[in-house]
Amino acid sequence: MATTVAPPPRTRRWTRVEYERLIELGVFQPGERLELIDGLLLVREPQGSRHASAIRRVLAALRRALGDAWQIDSQLPVALDADSEPEPDIAVVPCESGAYRDAHPNHAVLIVEVAESSSQPDHDHKASLYARARVPDYWIVDLVHDAIEVHREPEAAPDALYGWRYRSRETLRVPAAVAPLIAPDTPIPVADLLP
Repeated sequence: MATTVAPPPRTRRWTRVEYERLIELGVFQPGERLELIDGLLLVREPQGSRHASAIRRVLAALRRALGDAWQIDSQLPVALDADSEPEPDIAVVPCESGAYRDAHPNHAVLIVEVAESSSQPDHDHKASLYARARVPDYWIVDLVHDAIEVHREPEAAPDALYGWRYRSRETLRVPAAVAPLIAPDTPIPVADLLP
C-alpha cells in the first residue's frame, strides 16, 4: 500500500494594516488579548497579580528617571513594521504632541516585557523581533529568577528567529542598577523594578 505524504497546512499571514482594519470592524471579542507578530495573530497570556505589580513598578521607576521627556506607554500598540504590531508591557517612545492620534508609534527607544510564564516568547520571539526593529534597549523583567535582562546592540543574525538578535545581553540582580540608554546618568535600582 502506498503512503501519501500530505503537504503541511498553509497559514494566512496578516499585515499590520489588515489587522488594524479587523479591529475597526469589530472582528475580535472585547478584551481579547491579541498581538500581531511577524504576520501571525498571537494570543497574549493572562496577567497574574505579580505580573501586573511588576508593570506598575517599572512604569513608576521609568517616570521618575525620565520625567516628561519621553512618552511611557503600557500595553499599547507599537507599529514595528508592516507585519508586526505588538503591545509590549512598557514602551518608551518619543513624546510628540498629537503625533499618535492617527497612527501608533513606530519607533521605541526602550521596550520592557515582564516574563513570568511567557519567558520563552519574550526571550526568543520578541527579542528577535525588537532587534529586527532596531529597538536599542530591550529589558525583560524575569519574575521567575528575580532578575532584569538587558538586551542591547541589535545586529543581523541569520540564525536568529527573525534574522536579528541583540549582541549584548546582561542579567542584573539586586543590588545592581540599570540606566536606560536614553538617560545614562539616571540609574534605576533593580529592586525598584521587581515586585
